[in-house]
Amino acid sequence: MHHHEDHPHVVSRNARYGLILFAVYVVLYGGFVFLAVFRTPVMGAVMPGGANLAIAYGFALIGAALVLALVYVYLCSRPVPHGPAPDARDETQPATDADRR
Repeated sequence: MHHHEDHPHVVSRNARYGLILFAVYVVLYGGFVFLAVFRTPVMGAVMPGGANLAIAYGFALIGAALVLALVYVYLCSRPVPHGPAPDARDETQPATDADRR
């Protein structure tokens, strides 16, 4: 017996969420790298609280990773709104004579 999270449509959905959230993080991290490489003086700007932008951005990246992980867990814990199509065959089950025709 397969656990409901092993179904291909659930795995596909969760992978899609993971890739979207990963892309969001790559954009955030790319902004950090862009500033560090091409706008170095901007990274030295002092932010409210006394830290420079590089330190604040670094902590924001850590916070963003945590928030994105929590969003991923939330999205993946929701039930799948639509199950597999009625004519979709479970690939983990052996084919029947009707499937072979």
